[in-house]
Amino acid sequence: MRNKEQMSGNVYVGSIAVETPLFTVQQEEVGKILAHRYSDRLSSRSLTLMKGLFAHPAIRKRRFAVDDSEGFFSENPDDRIQRFTRWAVDLSAQAIRNALVKAGLSFDDMAGLVVNTCTGYICPGISTYLIEKLGLDRHIRVYDLVGSGCGGAIPNLEVAESLVRGASHKVIVSVSVEICTATFQMEDDLSLLVSNALFSDGAAAAVLWGRPQGIELVASSSYYVPEDRDAIRYIHKNGQLYNQLSTRLPHLVKKAVAQVVKDVLEPRALRVGEIKHWALHTGGEKIINTVKAEIGLSEEQLRSTRAILAEYGNMSSPTVWFVLNDLLEKGIERGDFCVMVAFGAGLSAHAYLLRKS
Repeated sequence: MRNKEQMSGNVYVGSIAVETPLFTVQQEEVGKILAHRYSDRLSSRSLTLMKGLFAHPAIRKRRFAVDDSEGFFSENPDDRIQRFTRWAVDLSAQAIRNALVKAGLSFDDMAGLVVNTCTGYICPGISTYLIEKLGLDRHIRVYDLVGSGCGGAIPNLEVAESLVRGASHKVIVSVSVEICTATFQMEDDLSLLVSNALFSDGAAAAVLWGRPQGIELVASSSYYVPEDRDAIRYIHKNGQLYNQLSTRLPHLVKKAVAQVVKDVLEPRALRVGEIKHWALHTGGEKIINTVKAEIGLSEEQLRSTRAILAEYGNMSSPTVWFVLNDLLEKGIERGDFCVMVAFGAGLSAHAYLLRKS
């Protein structure tokens, strides 16, 4: 099932800012901490599997939105949602500040704000906390998006893009924020073992405007396979979120990504080989490798994806912005195309064709 393709009309990403918590732990150390704490609750098979997962060299370290490890492990559900709220707002606020500064703007230049997350639910949403914390105009247009999982940044970007056209000379800010540690669980379950070796916390903000400076949003497309939603999703158990990942996920994701990339490139008579830069979400080593083989990417084209995975792990929806930001810092020449690709719950895959202005 395909969404009707979304066409952009001279809307640009003027700046990107990424933000993570300061609490950083080496991957090997995380594995030791978890093995020690849960040695009496996990089977010997789970402990062996966990040791192998944390020893994999694809991830070197991760960042967590916690004040200390002891407090984290003793959280009750109420503590957890409070921590989610505090860190989601703080990381988002700092990312917005930095993105505006990079663009030479202030809060007064904002006409709208779109925020997406999947790792915590609060009502009212994160956007209202940001209005208060940042002193934003009380008439600002704000939207909170939930439920898109790791792919959520691109649907967010599509909404933000549509708002730019009615924003006169002001800008729209797109924010993706996830506190994946707010969904931490540990059981003899491969999905949880993998999740605990992969996910981390972070936020990203992008300033969108109509001026021809930055990265042009050329076109976007989405592809949904709802009958495979159980392959990657959160489920509710005892009132809490548990991550569920299928062992078939790499196969399912590569097919969805290939389709959405085809959908966004073919109408413009572009081929994969003509796209020099790829901002591919860091779904994990196996998924990166299967997508690489399926659509024919080179190791050089995946350099930023692998670098972000190694340095941060998978932060869910903000991660694709971290990859794009890394590509920009390394250098994208004027006129070069870039494809931004994210995938996740749904099962869904999303792509944006970008061009450096």
